[in-house]
Amino acid sequence: MSFTLTRLITRPMPDGLAWQGPSEGGHVLRWLGAAGFAVRAGQRTVLIDPYLSRFSLLATATRPLVPDEPLLARELPQADAVLVGHAHFDHALDAPAVCRHTGARLYGSRSTANIGRAYGLPEDQLVTCEGMEELDLGWGRAVPLPSRHGRVYFGRTPLQGDIEAPPRWPPRYRALRHGKVFSWWLEWQGLSIVHIDSADYDTALMQGRRADVLCLCAIGRKYRPGYTAEIIAALKPGWVVACHWEDFFAPLSAPPRQLPAVDLPGFVEEIRACGADPVVLRPGQRMGL
Repeated sequence: MSFTLTRLITRPMPDGLAWQGPSEGGHVLRWLGAAGFAVRAGQRTVLIDPYLSRFSLLATATRPLVPDEPLLARELPQADAVLVGHAHFDHALDAPAVCRHTGARLYGSRSTANIGRAYGLPEDQLVTCEGMEELDLGWGRAVPLPSRHGRVYFGRTPLQGDIEAPPRWPPRYRALRHGKVFSWWLEWQGLSIVHIDSADYDTALMQGRRADVLCLCAIGRKYRPGYTAEIIAALKPGWVVACHWEDFFAPLSAPPRQLPAVDLPGFVEEIRACGADPVVLRPGQRMGL
C-alpha cells in the first residue's frame, strides 16, 4: 500500500480491541506495524513485509528514504527468510537491510529483487518469484500466490507498474512501484499462515488451501466486494489478525491510530460474523499460537 498526498485524518485505536490472549506458545506471531509480521517457531524466524523505519508524511514526500539500520538490527536481530508481498516502500524498503545483518534470503518479485540489488545485497541472497513456486525453506514451505494490489484512497491503486532496474539508492517513494503482488502461504511445524498485505486477492488460488492464521489487510477493503467473507470462507482460518490499519507515518513509539476510512471495529465485527476469531495487536505485540 502507498498513499496520496492529502491530509491524513487518523483516529485512536478503540479501547478494548487489543489482543488479551497468550504472548508465548509453540509459534509466536509478532505484529511489526503496517503489514509486517515476525513468526517464530523454535530457533527459526520468518519475517513478512518488515517495515519499521517509519518516516513522517512530509519526509516521505520530500526526501530519499533511508532505512533505520540500527533500529532494524535491534528489533529484528534474527531472520531465516524474509518474504515480501509487493514492492511499495512500506512493505519492501527495510527488507534488504534486515537480510544483510541476518544473512536471510529475500523472497519476492523481480521488483523486490531490484530493491535488494539497489541496496547492495548479493545475488545469492535474492530469490525472484513469479508466483505459485513451492519454496522449500529447509524447515518449512512457502508459496507466493499471485494477487492484486487493492484500491486505496479515492478508489485508486497507487504506484502501479514494475521496477525494471535497481533504483537509485536511497530511493524516493515514487521509485518503489508495487510490481507483482503476492499473498504468501507459509507452513512449518504444523502451522499454516496466509498473509494478504493489500485488500485484494485471487479467490481461485485460495481454493484447496487452509490457514490456521490469516493476516488480513484492513485499509481499502470497502473497494473489494465480499472481501472479508470470501477469504474466510475459502481458507477457514481460526484467527484473523488485522493488519495495515494504523498510521505508519507516525513513530512506533506513538499510540496506534487508525488510518482514514479503516473502521477497525467494523472490520472486527465482519470477521466475527464470518465465524473466525478476530485479533487486533498493537505494533510490537506478540500472540502465542
